[in-house]
Amino acid sequence: MATKTISGKTVQVNDEGFMTNPAEWDKDIAVELAKEEGIAELTDAHWKVIDYCRAEGAKSGKAPTLRQITTGTGISTKELFGLYPKGPAKKVARISGLGKPEGCV
Repeated sequence: MATKTISGKTVQVNDEGFMTNPAEWDKDIAVELAKEEGIAELTDAHWKVIDYCRAEGAKSGKAPTLRQITTGTGISTKELFGLYPKGPAKKVARISGLGKPEGCV
């Protein structure tokens, strides 16, 4: 298993750069991963989605789907694409320290 240093912490990642141990995640790591994804600043709306995804991931053991995110947060698909352009479910899963969502290419 590969490792990567993010925000001064060494974490385990898979070959696509997704963290493999959600327990290694913290908010500083999220900020750095967001920058890698082209998101300069995480707003309260971003954190609402991240917090929801972390909670769902802890319950189910996997990243939530786009539909689950929109239903669970009350944020529309259009708003979600505004927050996380070009593949929001995949981006938010990566930033949240979760694995790649099922069904994502």
